[in-house]
Amino acid sequence: MPRSARLALTATAAVVALASLSACGSSEPPAAAAVDASGNTVVTVAANTDFTTPLQLTVPKVEAIRAKVPKAILDRGTLVIGVGGLPNSTPPLDLIGSDQKTLTGSEPDLGRLVAAVLGLTPDVQNASWQNLFVRLKSGQFDAGFSNITVTEERKTQGLAFASYRKDNLGFEVNKNNPWNFDGTYQSLAGKTVAVNTGTNQEKILLEWRNKLQAEGKTLEVRNFADINSTYLALASGRIDAYFYPNPTVAYHAAKTASTPNPTRSAGSYSGAGATLQGLIAATTKKDSGLAEPLAEAINYLIENGQYAKLLAAYGLSDETVQRSEVDPPGLPISNT
Repeated sequence: MPRSARLALTATAAVVALASLSACGSSEPPAAAAVDASGNTVVTVAANTDFTTPLQLTVPKVEAIRAKVPKAILDRGTLVIGVGGLPNSTPPLDLIGSDQKTLTGSEPDLGRLVAAVLGLTPDVQNASWQNLFVRLKSGQFDAGFSNITVTEERKTQGLAFASYRKDNLGFEVNKNNPWNFDGTYQSLAGKTVAVNTGTNQEKILLEWRNKLQAEGKTLEVRNFADINSTYLALASGRIDAYFYPNPTVAYHAAKTASTPNPTRSAGSYSGAGATLQGLIAATTKKDSGLAEPLAEAINYLIENGQYAKLLAAYGLSDETVQRSEVDPPGLPISNT
């Protein structure tokens, strides 16, 4: 399943065996907002899964931030949030809930919290990874909350960003495989590694392959049709490792712990390379006027505790940022 680079997650954050759920359906109709006695929005996060405990977070509408939202969106009354969760889901980031219809996970839930700050009703819609960007650039989606890596290339392609989380990648290997990534591309010499097509991690892996080839060494990069095919290849030994977002690596390692084919994390790497901490960001069309209010809404959630509670609910506390930035430095074009 195509994805942007994902974030780091410690193995202890995913300690139970988890059911694998496939994303089905294309959108979640806007739901009526729950409102408390003071007129604040009550957003239920980490719900509809078998690996999180639902948590209600109270979020007031912040007029000073709402005033910066483009008038067309305010008049519509909804924030159309795109998630690139088709054809397969990526727990804990996004998944179709146990009711088989609700799109849940840390990404759409953060979008819902941001919408509450802006006084808008969230309209969360699922799409394929490629179609997510098409719909962002065309304005069909107001904002993408889908673990999208900030890259300088994407900035040149008409996108703007409001960062909200660190971006780290991980290597998943069979538990009995002694290999570990040492932080350098040289440790991949002679290995066969799977990666998802069209992702930031694929770009990094291909760059490493080119460097190894220049040194007379090999790195075979494999792409599979879907995540299940990749895991089958890993279990059978057809690949040595799977280069993937770290939270999903930890999630899947916990899921397989008591199975005949357990896996483990073999190390991690910043999604922006060795010299820059990668960042994940809410993504919108450049010059749409949304990047600044999105960043301010995220900063409100950071400053008032809802952000930390959301990440903790999904086991992602290690990936917190101190502040959301508009268009922070991203993965260099030389790396993309």
